[in-house]
Amino acid sequence: MAHAQASVPGLTVIEADPEADRAALDGLARWCLRYAPVVQADPPDGVLIETEGAAHLLGGEAALLRDLLRRVRGAGFSAHAALADTPGAAWAMARHGGGGIVPPGGTARALDSLPVAALRLPDGTASALHLLGIERIGQLAALSSAHVLRRFGTAPGARLARAFGREPDPLVPLVHKEAARVRVAFAEPLVHPETLAAALADLAAELCRTLEQRGEGLRLLDAVFRRVDGCPLGLRAGTALPTRDPGHCLRLLGERLAEIDPGFGIDEMALVAGRVEPLHERQAETGAMTGAGPEGALCDARALAPLVDRLGIRLGPERVFRAAPVESRVPERSVRRVPALAPATGGSWPAALPRPSRIIDPPEEVRATALLPDYPPVAFVWRRVRHVVRAADGPERVHGEWWRSDREAGEVRDYYRVEDERGRRFWLFRNAPSPDGTRWWLHGRFG
Repeated sequence: MAHAQASVPGLTVIEADPEADRAALDGLARWCLRYAPVVQADPPDGVLIETEGAAHLLGGEAALLRDLLRRVRGAGFSAHAALADTPGAAWAMARHGGGGIVPPGGTARALDSLPVAALRLPDGTASALHLLGIERIGQLAALSSAHVLRRFGTAPGARLARAFGREPDPLVPLVHKEAARVRVAFAEPLVHPETLAAALADLAAELCRTLEQRGEGLRLLDAVFRRVDGCPLGLRAGTALPTRDPGHCLRLLGERLAEIDPGFGIDEMALVAGRVEPLHERQAETGAMTGAGPEGALCDARALAPLVDRLGIRLGPERVFRAAPVESRVPERSVRRVPALAPATGGSWPAALPRPSRIIDPPEEVRATALLPDYPPVAFVWRRVRHVVRAADGPERVHGEWWRSDREAGEVRDYYRVEDERGRRFWLFRNAPSPDGTRWWLHGRFG
């Protein structure tokens, strides 16, 4: 240190604290449980995440990596990330291969040109390989296993086999210390889906009893399965409202239980309440439930929550939503997607201004013919089909939102509700008359 300070005046020196570093790494690993149920801290500076079965929740593997790096770097860390078929390959690519995604089956090609240090070899073994001119993983893989074993011991061959997926390289799952968790180990490995479902039902009932004692309901449920070869597998399910109904939990996971490949059998299973919220008992209502008032709305939401959760499992949570009104005169801005059971904000669309059930965003330009500049069209062509207008109502004039931009300050639209000869109803608008002529757009359809 004295030599370094003499060489670099003003050098900043910070006392090393390995215990605090390990605690910080464990905290970062626990934070990474937001991405997948199986996460392992990899000291001194890494985190391993089993993303299989969870990447689609963030829009795919590429989207998951982008979100992870954005958040970690935004927290002040210098970070690199890679995704591959095996933990060893992902570790090597993140530290020596520039990161990114290794396509399935492309592990050998991706690792071929990386240095042997990317195999997480002991320092002495890596140095001995360098002395013999073996600097790349491809060179090491080309040697006979017997020769490598005789000269360098078991470490290089074992690391190669794990990186290439020829031997299991299981992770040790990390969970929140405060998370409710139940597990069971089986004397005989389970293979059949029926026995797995039965064991899962018992665990769900036990987990819900624990949550009841704590006055909590789960919002995120993780199921972790360990095969006899040590490979961990995971399922994750979210709920629209906090719940501790064992039957509902079992249905959520049962929808995807077929995704679990038991191999030669499952010898351990665990359920973890990844995220919880307070859930206290309420007085049951009697009689007809109309849904009027906040209590009725809450009961309606609870009745719909199981359906919303099952639809989210089958279709993806981003595809289950409802439309909520937004205070805007511009039609395409007057609605937004919100979670299916999000509480009402109290806003509504004007009853005197009916809107079509289907908004086309962005509006599609049509060729229309009108008798006079301020008259509705008598006919229009949309998507190569000509529609003759039999009835029309309007105009409804909509001005641009001047506070957004100067361009919108002078924007004017005249909307017409029209019905064609076959009874189909459309919502058309034209721009304000201008020297360049009038243009028409189709913005929605009724019914």
